[in-house]
Amino acid sequence: MGAELITVSTDTEFVHLAWKRDEKELADVKYAMGADPTGKLSRLFGVYDEGSGLALRGTFIISPDGTLFNSEVNFYNMGRNIDELMRKFKANLYLARKADEGCPSKWKDDGDKTLRPGPEMVGRVHEALND
Repeated sequence: MGAELITVSTDTEFVHLAWKRDEKELADVKYAMGADPTGKLSRLFGVYDEGSGLALRGTFIISPDGTLFNSEVNFYNMGRNIDELMRKFKANLYLARKADEGCPSKWKDDGDKTLRPGPEMVGRVHEALND
């Protein structure tokens, strides 16, 4: 879909290599794994925990021009859902083309029902989605 995926953690590149080599869930990873042992990038994104020296699990969708489209921050032990991340990514691609529409929480792909935000929609989302 034209995206560049980069993971970053406060681990070193050597820890990333060990994870990739030994963790079967990462065996087929093709994306870049960036090391941020000083926490500089983690601080920039607001996910660095000064007390532990670790970064919370942040996920950010950023447009090619640098606009932040979506962010989600989870605690250290909370996994992320790739299906939901992909739904958000696709919704942001869709909304970049159709900025006057809104993708509701159950929107998954082109052709699914969208909304047109405005004063007339206040208090009528359920009805609009179920027409």
